[in-house]
Amino acid sequence: MTTTLFARTARAPGTEPRPGRPRDHVTLGAAGIVSLFFLLAVLAPLITPHDPNAVDALSVHAGPSATHLLGTDDTGRDLLSRLISGARASLAAPAVVVTVSTTLGTLLALCAAWFGGWLDRCVSSALDVVFGFPGLIMAVLAAAVFGAGLTAPIVALSIAYLPLITRVVRSAAITERRLPYISALQLLGASTTRIWLRHLLPNLLPLVLVQATIGFGYALLDVAAISFLGLGSQPPDPEWGLMVSNGAPSILAGQPQESLYASLVILIVVVAFNLLGTGLSRRPLGGPA
Repeated sequence: MTTTLFARTARAPGTEPRPGRPRDHVTLGAAGIVSLFFLLAVLAPLITPHDPNAVDALSVHAGPSATHLLGTDDTGRDLLSRLISGARASLAAPAVVVTVSTTLGTLLALCAAWFGGWLDRCVSSALDVVFGFPGLIMAVLAAAVFGAGLTAPIVALSIAYLPLITRVVRSAAITERRLPYISALQLLGASTTRIWLRHLLPNLLPLVLVQATIGFGYALLDVAAISFLGLGSQPPDPEWGLMVSNGAPSILAGQPQESLYASLVILIVVVAFNLLGTGLSRRPLGGPA
């Protein structure tokens, strides 16, 4: 774990920051973009202007218009509606991956740091083995074995992401474990569960949140890549990675809209999550509770 030191510098009178004034506009902007896309995913059935799977043979590759703001694809389906509707699967799958890997990874890290010994060695060795397999390769193998769909890749990616969160949290937990307040709590008779829930976990939570936020962007890219390869979401689902794949044949025909818009949306969300995670990492971590 890296520790950031914040130095206090003297300020001229009248130049002190106002209480409550935003200091990091980039992080706030990234948080706003992330919130907007999650809101679109939740409200998708209510705000899509057209049925995302409705085929219109008379509007194939139609340009932007009042009826179709972003145009249509090779079967006349409204691209804006498909992008909005696709936010559900495109964001839900990475959210499951990050939630599962972060929860299990944090638990493993706490157990390894707290008990040490043979348990710590076993956890570290297992993580080294898993870390040797790229997450995307594991997801492809899982889809090849269990069939196309997002279920198998989500399980595989959740396992592949375990070492990323566990290693970082374990290092921080070992440092926290050696602090005097932990020994004081044990001398006072506090149970292990109480120390974990009331003190250790809250102090590590900012670090866990940063890792989960940054990991979400990578998980979204992996899920989109699985769908692009045809092993994730299946047609006619409006998933972003699948939209990039479906629109690829039309690029050479001079109709890159579907792949272009879906790629831009993926890029914007991934960059927003990375900027948000970077901004959160600059905030000071909590001390002893």
